Amino acid sequence: MKALTPRRIVAELDRYIVGQGDAKRAVAIAMRNRWRRQQLAPDLRDEVAPKNIIMIGPTGVGKTEIARRLSNLAGAPFIKVEASKYTEVGYHGRDVESMIRDLVSVGVNLVQMEERGKVAAKASEQAEERLLDLLLPPAPTTGEEGEAERHARTRERIRDKLRTGALDEREVEFGVEERATPFVEVFSNQGVEQLGFDFQDAFERMMPKHTRSMKMKVSEARKILTEEAAGALIDKDKINREAVDRVENMGIIFLDEIDKIAGPASKEGPDVSREGVQRDLLPIVEGSTVLTRQGMVHTDHILFIAAGAFHASKPSDLIPELQGRFPIRVELSDLTSDDFVRILTEPKNALTKQYSEMLATDGVKVTFTGDAIREIAEVAASVNRRTQNIGARRLHTVIEKLLEDVLFDAPDVEQRKIEVTKDYVREKLKDIAEDEDLSRYIL
Repeated sequence: MKALTPRRIVAELDRYIVGQGDAKRAVAIAMRNRWRRQQLAPDLRDEVAPKNIIMIGPTGVGKTEIARRLSNLAGAPFIKVEASKYTEVGYHGRDVESMIRDLVSVGVNLVQMEERGKVAAKASEQAEERLLDLLLPPAPTTGEEGEAERHARTRERIRDKLRTGALDEREVEFGVEERATPFVEVFSNQGVEQLGFDFQDAFERMMPKHTRSMKMKVSEARKILTEEAAGALIDKDKINREAVDRVENMGIIFLDEIDKIAGPASKEGPDVSREGVQRDLLPIVEGSTVLTRQGMVHTDHILFIAAGAFHASKPSDLIPELQGRFPIRVELSDLTSDDFVRILTEPKNALTKQYSEMLATDGVKVTFTGDAIREIAEVAASVNRRTQNIGARRLHTVIEKLLEDVLFDAPDVEQRKIEVTKDYVREKLKDIAEDEDLSRYIL
């Protein structure tokens, strides 16, 4: 974390996301402040609250991608949730506390992968020894002189073959430990998550273990035995503690579509109070304690990044208490044709590169000229202006239509090299460019 300065975070985000400099700076500062907080004295550290962020902008401009890439940079547990599905308990939707349980599950998986990586070499050695035991029967105990040495030499020869892959197709039979666990779901006015996991844990402890015999090739058995050995080498209690600590101090929750719960309730027909949903979310955002399978989790220092288009409402329509918990507000701008050109060429895995590499698997080489990329960008921007603005997602629609014939015919076409030019783009996309009724092209 120390090496992730705000400037470096922005530079890393620039590799994948075009523009939106204000939003990148805001999240970079928020992430750096988390590291700064960890360097403070314990009594002051607890007083420093995270500076939660509201991103305001239309769909498809990079709000989710900024948050996701940020979490990947920091190795932080991250989940994206739709604010509208966390509704008042007793009506419909999910209990708001379930987002913390989901975040902890992500944290456990993240830490578990790291721990498995640390013991990977030892787990591989143990799996290899187990395979050797399966491939070579134990040495007979007849007492014959030199018998143990001959058996050891044979074992080493088999080990060499095993490492070179010469025995990958040979079949072995071994037992795998299983625990039969029935799925239990509990419905209550406190939500399924509140009671369900307690019953699930109880049944897991009660159910007996079984060993199932499996017969498979050595190459497949090696993977299963390595996973089994790695699972035995890692400390699950340590993983749970580390996951909870990481969630509490580094966790990021991306609250999408928060504008859907802003403003007054609908006056036509039954409707759950939007203000009530906000009040349900408030304790989680401002800091509370949530019971999870891994123990109690404090949400005081989890970073919340909210996002919404705010077409029919505005951030000030949120209840004052919730507004106060999101002190940082950044506006993301609409994407222009120039932005689309950059999106098609600059990011590490740009859309044009993705399609070129996919078609290369069929032996077809596709290249895009500069004029063609400019024309694609102009068409996408034009469609966004004339219909619903869905941002960069429009490029997927346009390029898929542009390359539809090539993608279909690639395995059988004789022409192995295709150059996408400006004229080619105009010919293939003339219906989109000319037809005012574009409903069939909208995602």
